[in-house]
Amino acid sequence: MIIVIKRFIAGAVCPKCGNSDSIKAFRDEEKSLMLRECVDCGFEDALSTIVNQTSELDTRVNIKESHKDVPSEPIKFDPNSIS
Repeated sequence: MIIVIKRFIAGAVCPKCGNSDSIKAFRDEEKSLMLRECVDCGFEDALSTIVNQTSELDTRVNIKESHKDVPSEPIKFDPNSIS
């Protein structure tokens, strides 16, 4: 037997009727949902409690590509050539 405890959310405003302090929230563990409902107008809403793991964004630091070494040349600076 699963016991569901519905709790009022202090200060919550119903998105349908606009009344405050009329929203009850509870969890449905079987469906992995967080549910909320308004006791005044009957509005119901459900949010998933499953967290989606996002992949890491590709950056120049974590991309593993084979970069060809570009030959480097020293910079030649002649202070006398500055006018």
